[in-house]
Formats: sequence, C-alpha cells, structure tokens
Amino acid sequence: MTKHTGVIVLLLSGLLTSFMAASQESKIKMTQNNQVLNAIQTMTHAFHKKDIKGVINSYEKDVAVMFEPGQAVSDPAIIKQMFEGAFQINPKFNYPNGHEVYIANNIALHIAPWVMTGKAPDGTNIKQSGLSVAVLRKQADGKWLMVLDNPHGQQLLDK
Repeated sequence: MTKHTGVIVLLLSGLLTSFMAASQESKIKMTQNNQVLNAIQTMTHAFHKKDIKGVINSYEKDVAVMFEPGQAVSDPAIIKQMFEGAFQINPKFNYPNGHEVYIANNIALHIAPWVMTGKAPDGTNIKQSGLSVAVLRKQADGKWLMVLDNPHGQQLLDK
C-alpha cells in the first residue's frame, strides 16, 4: 500500500464513520419525531371519541391551553369543562398540510395547520381552521406530554 493509498483509506474511513453517525442520529430524530407526532395523534383520537380522560392524559398537570386566542387556561377543572363543552359539536380535526416537529433534548415543538368540522346544536355545519402550535416535554418514562397547547397560532397573522 502506498502512502497516498493509506491516506485515501483513512479519509474514506473517516467519511464513512461520519456518514454512519449522521445516519444513526437521523434515525433517532425520526423516532423521536414519530413519538411526538403519535402523542398529538393520540390526543386527537381521544378528542374525536370524546374520551376526556384520554385528552387530559395528553397533557402535563401544569399545562396551559389556549381555548381562545391570547387566553391561557391552566386550571384543570376549567380545562376539563372546556373540552367537554367542545365535545358538544362533535368536532373532527384534520391536518391537511401535515405536521412539523422540532426537538431539542427533552422539549419538542409541534406545528400543524388544522381544519375542524362539526355541527352546532341546531344542526348548522361548523367549519373552522387555524394553526396549532404545541410544546411538549419528554417525561422520565419516555412519553411526550403537552405543556403548552395553542390551536390559535395564526392569530398574529390575522390582525
């Protein structure tokens, strides 16, 4: 083996090692992104089933939920009451443009445009849309729970 061949082998070996490490990091990020997305989808599914326990279990106990633009609610009894009130219109949420998830250590940011359809008590069809911005924290058991939930993230753009 010539001197140049040895250098080339070392460079290729270093590049391959770097590529493999980047690939492994990418796989870990994708797994964590999927876990965060699963937490959002689990909450949405519980919401569609009117499963208040499933909805509440998607949040940390000290969560802040913005049921109205610019108004954070942290009282567990009010949060429960607000969700149960929302169940009355049989809302169905879709995320037609997909989801974005960004993770830094044990904190995740979830962003997704949503469309909600439902029916008012008088039978009138309801259709609303918005931008969900949620912050989640990874728990000691590996589960991701929401800490901040703002389905009105588009509010500043609407002004």
